[in-house]
Amino acid sequence: MLPKKKVGLGVVLVNLGTPDAPTPDAVRRFLRQFLSDQRVIEIPKFLWQIILNLFILPFRPKRVAKLYASVWDANGDSPMRRILHEQVAALDQQLKGILPANIHVRAAMSYGNPSVASVMNSLRAEGVDHIVVVPMFPQFSATSSAPVYDAVQHWCATQRNLPTLTILKDYFAHPTYIQALAQSVKDYRAEHGSAEKLLMSFHGIPQPYADKGDPYPQRCRCTAAQVAQLLGLKDDEWAISFQSRFGKQEWVKPYTDKLLADWAAAGVTSVQVLSPAFSADCLETLEELAEENKHLFLHAGGKQYAYIPALNTRSDHIQLFADLVTPHLQAFWQTMPYYHADKS
Repeated sequence: MLPKKKVGLGVVLVNLGTPDAPTPDAVRRFLRQFLSDQRVIEIPKFLWQIILNLFILPFRPKRVAKLYASVWDANGDSPMRRILHEQVAALDQQLKGILPANIHVRAAMSYGNPSVASVMNSLRAEGVDHIVVVPMFPQFSATSSAPVYDAVQHWCATQRNLPTLTILKDYFAHPTYIQALAQSVKDYRAEHGSAEKLLMSFHGIPQPYADKGDPYPQRCRCTAAQVAQLLGLKDDEWAISFQSRFGKQEWVKPYTDKLLADWAAAGVTSVQVLSPAFSADCLETLEELAEENKHLFLHAGGKQYAYIPALNTRSDHIQLFADLVTPHLQAFWQTMPYYHADKS
């Protein structure tokens, strides 16, 4: 008889990343890593490194650090990292008891800390034989989800004894996700009332990336349409837009800031904004959407503007991740005929 084997299962939730502190030096380190990724910036590397090192890194970190400081938590961490660790803790509790196995849930970042490689090393040291990696980007893009694949691949290249690996592509149309988004709008409106318009603002990507085949814009439009349908909204009661453009090239349209200004000029008085592309509130939602675009809309003539928070640690959001990973954990478990539960 073959000896029984201790088996560990792992789940890694991976978000984009954040500086370690709201300081120019920490922001510079983060931006250097993030903006050096050719998945993010497709300008020829030699030319881009000149632009990055001579025109961006010497000046941008100071301004961006002030923005991070405006949203930094009182406990000394960024909202994205704090929320990600809270999501991990909640999912860990949600997965308890689904299998007679040790399921280790961990947080990782594509850029910054904790890195994907360090988390994968830690799981292997704990005896994990199967790892499910979940990029926390509902709509796949080569600029956000693909770097998670790259990070896992780079780690794999350093390993001799590899675990079984599953990487989930995205979940832009998963029923639990759509239901959670719609319910978050209903819950917000039950407490604060409705608005003339619901704007679903997604992080943008350059238009040439979409032209080359990045499926992200189509996935965003699919998500938005399904949420609007579930909420029973008429065509003139909602819209989709794209935010956070960078540089001078054309990005996917319509632009969030320009659409809000146009609405205000046309007499729209109240807007509520939802950002379905973000699994956790962060600089782009708490500063750009909740504050910067609010001032823009009100200055242009609007009267009421509200940002509906990201799904964060809502119970239906955590259930979504449980729904996503459980079939993969169970499928691997069924292939293991010998198992000795680790009682430590």
